Amino acid sequence: MRKVALRPHALLPRQYDHQKVLATAVDAWSRALWLICPDAELVPSSHGRPRPRPPIRPYDALLVISDGGTVQEQTLHDVTLRVTHLDALPNGRFILQGYGAAGEQNAQIYGRDGRRRRSFAMGRAMEFMMGDRRHHVWSAYFDEGVYVDPISAAGLVRWDSGGNHQWRYSAPEGVEYIDTVYAFNVDDGVAWASYYPTFPLLEARTNGHVRLRKTPVVAPAGMAVHGEEIVMLGGNRQRDLLLRCRMTDHEALLIEEARLTFPNGAPLKQYARPVGRGRHLYLRGSSPRQWYVMGI
Repeated sequence: MRKVALRPHALLPRQYDHQKVLATAVDAWSRALWLICPDAELVPSSHGRPRPRPPIRPYDALLVISDGGTVQEQTLHDVTLRVTHLDALPNGRFILQGYGAAGEQNAQIYGRDGRRRRSFAMGRAMEFMMGDRRHHVWSAYFDEGVYVDPISAAGLVRWDSGGNHQWRYSAPEGVEYIDTVYAFNVDDGVAWASYYPTFPLLEARTNGHVRLRKTPVVAPAGMAVHGEEIVMLGGNRQRDLLLRCRMTDHEALLIEEARLTFPNGAPLKQYARPVGRGRHLYLRGSSPRQWYVMGI
């Protein structure tokens, strides 16, 4: 089976080695983002490794942005959330999502000056939050929110970049609703999702067009999409398996299987939630400091 090697994409500079990373992402402009709280403490987690948590709130967070090797800093003031997701928005803005105090709105938008512009409720149990370059933000959820939260219940929701609700997914008659979104990809004006329990390929466009396709891939972890081609990672419960498919109007047809490796050829066994951006798929290992990329 052919092997495909990841390429290094971005590395958090060494001067931040002693800092705790609260959240990291790759945005719609291919920039790597790291949100740092200088005073964060590591606390035990029921989901594996200890996680950093700010000791007090509100706090000032340092956002480190790597754009093709050029590194910039931006301070976000008076953050009140324990941040789990972040992304960039057009016009130099940023959006954070996470856990707050009881009853607190769990998403916050910051202006280019680092000051909060808006707080709003974005639903519970978020699996993905991703924006595009055209003022759209998509949020995808897992079962613990789908079954208890009215916002999360749709499984996939779209907002404008000001935090206003625009659209929610409704499964067509005879199709299973979203329980948990497993793999997600966002490009300008379109989102792609594969979801449990039946793992169809959902294409949702901002012009209202929605299409479902059958696929031979069960439980993918990530995907890259370009034209009629889609590559899914981690399908069929094999973490390093790449499945390249060609899309027709109603299904995705398997063309090739391959194995994804780290740049040095080492097996890809464990990785954090991949970020799909159009034709690119961004991954990181157990460390939040290094991002890798593959493309189609």
